[in-house]
Amino acid sequence: MSTKDFIEKDFYKVLGVPKDATEAEIKKAYRKLAREYHPDANKGNAKAEERFKEISEANDVLGDAKKRKEYDEARALFGNGGFRPGPGAGGSFNFDLGDLFGGGAQGGGASGGFGGGIGDVFGGLFNRGGAGTTRTQPRRGQDIDTEVTLTFTEAIEGATVPLRMSSQSPCKACSGTGDKNGTPRVCPTCVGTGQVARGSGGGFSLTDPCPDCKGRGLIAEHPCLDCKGSGRAKSSRTMQVRIPAGVTDSQRIRLRGKGAPGERGGPSGDLYVVVHVGAHPVFGRKDDNLTVTVPVTFTEAALGGEIKVPTLGGPSLTLKLPPGTPNGRTMRARGKGAVRKDGTRGDLLVTVEVSVPKDLSGKARDALEAYREATADEDPRAELFEAAKGA
Repeated sequence: MSTKDFIEKDFYKVLGVPKDATEAEIKKAYRKLAREYHPDANKGNAKAEERFKEISEANDVLGDAKKRKEYDEARALFGNGGFRPGPGAGGSFNFDLGDLFGGGAQGGGASGGFGGGIGDVFGGLFNRGGAGTTRTQPRRGQDIDTEVTLTFTEAIEGATVPLRMSSQSPCKACSGTGDKNGTPRVCPTCVGTGQVARGSGGGFSLTDPCPDCKGRGLIAEHPCLDCKGSGRAKSSRTMQVRIPAGVTDSQRIRLRGKGAPGERGGPSGDLYVVVHVGAHPVFGRKDDNLTVTVPVTFTEAALGGEIKVPTLGGPSLTLKLPPGTPNGRTMRARGKGAVRKDGTRGDLLVTVEVSVPKDLSGKARDALEAYREATADEDPRAELFEAAKGA
C-alpha cells in the first residue's frame, strides 16, 4: 500500500465503524462484511470482489493495534481535519509545532520541550528514519501461490498433503548479503532505509522503493556470482501442509507465515493454496450438505418401508420411507454432511428415485396386469386436463 493510500483511504468508513470502535467491534464488522462480499459467495461479481479487497485492506490496518495507531496519526496530520500545506513561501507547512506536539517547540532538549527532528516524528509513520539514519530495515518474504488437488473424501474430512514449492530465499553462497565477500555497503542514495522521497507538492513527500538498491538498503561492491548481488536465490522445498476439513472446489486458502523467508530478520510471507476437488461416483455436495440419489422399487415407494442408505466413509444408515413416496422426494439425514467452520457437520440429502424394471418375469407381469385392472378407474392425469381447460 502506498503512503498516499494509507493517508487518504478512510478505513473506518469502509468497515462502517466509528473512529473510537473497539477491537471487538472492528472484528465483528469485518466478519459480517467478509461473509457478504466473499468471492465464494459472489462468483463472477467483480464489484463484490473489489469490495472484498477493500474490506480486507481496511481490516489489515485497523485490526492491527500498531498499524492502526500509525494510521490514526497519519490521518490526523495529513488527512481530513489535519494540517494542510499553507500558502507560505516555498510551499512550507502552515502550522504551529506547539499545537502539533502539545507542549511547545523548544530546541536543545529543554525539559518538557521537543528535542527531536521533524523527520523523527514522520519516520515512524512512513518507515523512514530521521536525518542520518543508516539502519537497514527487515524485509518480509514474498507470498507464494500454489495449487493442490484433493479427492472428494479428503476435501470433506481434511488432509495433510506434501507441497513442493519454489520461491526466493536468502542466497546460500553469500548468506543473503548479495556480496561475495559478505560485506555489502549501505546504499548512499537511501542511506540504508530502502526508500527514497518523492515530491508530491504542498511541502511534503511520499516514499518509493529506492531504485539503486531495489529497496534492500544495501549495495554489493563485489556482487555474488550466484544471486547477481540481489541476496536472493531460487530454492525448492517440500512442505507438509494441512488442508482443513470442508474445503470446496476452487477455494483459496491462506496459510500465514508459510511463504518465502524474509530478509534481515523479517517475517516470512504467506502461502496461498488453491484447492481443486475431484468428483465422487456416488456423492455430491450442496454447500455444507452432501447429496446422494438412492433407487427404490415401485412397491417400496407405494407401500413404504425401510431402506439402507450409504454414507461417506462410514457405516450405512436406515431411513424410513413413508407409504406413497413420490419419485424425486428428498429426505434429510442430519449430521452426515460436510464439516463446517465451527466444527459441526451439515446433513446428507437423500433423493428417492423410483426404479422401473426393464425385464419382468411372468409372475411379476401378471401381478402388474392385475394391479392395472384394479386401478382402471383411477386417472392420475385427470386433474391436469381439468386445469388445462380452465386456464
